[in-house]
Amino acid sequence: MNTTSRIALVTGATRGIGLETVRQLAQAGVHTLLAGRDRERAVEASLGLQSQGLPVEAIALDVTDGESIRAAVDEVQRRHGRLDILVNNAGVALDDWDSKPSEQSPETWRRTFDTNVFGVIEVTRAFLPLLRASGSGRIVNVSSVLGSIALQADPQSDYYAIKIPAYNASKSAVNAWTVQLAWELREAGIKVNAIHPGNVKTDMNPGAEMDVSDGARSSVAMALLGADGPTGTFTHLGETLPW
Repeated sequence: MNTTSRIALVTGATRGIGLETVRQLAQAGVHTLLAGRDRERAVEASLGLQSQGLPVEAIALDVTDGESIRAAVDEVQRRHGRLDILVNNAGVALDDWDSKPSEQSPETWRRTFDTNVFGVIEVTRAFLPLLRASGSGRIVNVSSVLGSIALQADPQSDYYAIKIPAYNASKSAVNAWTVQLAWELREAGIKVNAIHPGNVKTDMNPGAEMDVSDGARSSVAMALLGADGPTGTFTHLGETLPW
């Protein structure tokens, strides 16, 4: 059982922003669990970081599978006895960009919310006892500026015309969940915050301008918050975003 360094778990971490978040947390001295649906891919990614001398280990976790979530919780309990940081990074964007909001299929909505909303909620609820055991837990929900209802409704906003309805609405729901949970845990020593990583160049968004190293910075900053840090916020690189 690890009783010294902080223990973090990052979901959806076999590539992109999740993988870089694991790297940066490990570089900060945090023992970080690299979680992915495919155990082999998680092991491969973790070995790459271990070869750089970083304290990383793999764990299988499919956020849409209750049995997989429970198995991951049991594994973290057995190995470490607590969890100090949970970064809910796993997410999907399945909307058809050529279709109008009313034309997106019910299946697209269901699959998007299964991962982006219900997965976040179920994973968080399952790990909450281990986060409480930390005494100073941190929960980071990776949202998106596209989930800001204020900006989506403002004709003067740069994001007004970016209507990816299932994805956008799922991130609005993540923001709402963040506020509810932060209120519940406000006196438990656990801080809960949502972040926008930025317009980051990943497999999901190859045309973006921000490097993945910068895209992970907001998650890492909130994961490493001190005792005087905020809770119940929605930020990007320290800047408060409108709900």
